[in-house]
Amino acid sequence: MNVIKRVIIIVLDSVGVGELPDADLYGDKGSNTVGNIAKALGGINLHWLEKYGLGNIIPVEGVPPSAYPMSSYGKMAEKSKGKDTTTGHWEIAGLILDKPFPTYPNGFPQDIIASFEKAIGKKVIGNKPASGTEIIKELGEEHIKTGYPIVYTSADSVFQIAAHEEVIPVEELYRLCEIAYEILVSKQAIGRVIARPFLGKKGNFYRTPRRHDFSVKPFNKTMLDYLLEKGIKVYAVGKIYDIFAGQGISEYVTTKNNMEGVDKTLEFMEKYKEGLIFTNLVDFDMLYGHRNDVLGYYKALQEFDSRLPEFEKSLTDEDILIITADHGCDPTTPSTDHSREYAPLLVRSKQVYPGVNLGLRKSFTDIAATVGEVFSLPKFTEGESFLKELYQQKV
Repeated sequence: MNVIKRVIIIVLDSVGVGELPDADLYGDKGSNTVGNIAKALGGINLHWLEKYGLGNIIPVEGVPPSAYPMSSYGKMAEKSKGKDTTTGHWEIAGLILDKPFPTYPNGFPQDIIASFEKAIGKKVIGNKPASGTEIIKELGEEHIKTGYPIVYTSADSVFQIAAHEEVIPVEELYRLCEIAYEILVSKQAIGRVIARPFLGKKGNFYRTPRRHDFSVKPFNKTMLDYLLEKGIKVYAVGKIYDIFAGQGISEYVTTKNNMEGVDKTLEFMEKYKEGLIFTNLVDFDMLYGHRNDVLGYYKALQEFDSRLPEFEKSLTDEDILIITADHGCDPTTPSTDHSREYAPLLVRSKQVYPGVNLGLRKSFTDIAATVGEVFSLPKFTEGESFLKELYQQKV
């Protein structure tokens, strides 16, 4: 048996596989991102994910179970309270939140807004939950006329600041976000402050790719920190650096879209043959889930599916590839928010038996525990490793 020297984790942001038992507490009864997309479209075609075993996890119209899946498969429950990006990724990395980050369905309290306005020396407009594209459509012209930044939130624990790049330059927008971060973390321990720059004119405003997330730091050490302490490198792609506030990361790249995220992951795989590569592909969530764009979501799944042969070519006998998600965002429901769902678990390695049913995992932390066992880290999470199960021959 070869020693595993590299783990690649790819988080398909929001690609959930069915409601959790407590979904009704979150208003998400009936949510099933992958299953409902397939049903709404009368069936979908995901050739490589089918071969990996996606249809073995849950029924997916058009993606039947594989008799001989190339990957081991299962699904994971989220043990933390909440259904946001930070909570999901932190749990994947070994941390469980006992209480969710605060959300602001009625906008931010006046004392927070007043503190922020005083600190930046100007008023803000907005201060309500909104779609990012809709809020700039609604308030973009007023923002240009007044110079006042647009503040808004969502169902997540986020304080978002939108500003036209020709009115408030991006570096200044980042400074405003840093001020908001200090105020909010000290008062509320919010999940993230997000800079949302945009350009264009009335009737044609569009967001630019220079978004930046200012995330609260993890409350304890994650698998990333333990890896670095042991001298094992961690390479982050996409939002990962922001989600962990830069902690526990050796090298990182940001990305403009899913396909660039795939490109950068493959580049890291070509360059570095040991360590952890941790990737977030956000388009599923940001561009399609939150906009209830069923067809767009499916096309994004097809795009990712079409790139799996490149991963097959890049995988060595000393690799484990893990494909999962951080929550759901079912585009077929009336809600445009995240949904409380199971995460898929597809585990591909050329040196272990394929097709092992990993079953229902109690927590996303099982990934952290598995990474910990691969790299002989000290026990740091309550998760249960599935490494030994991968070496069990399918009956």
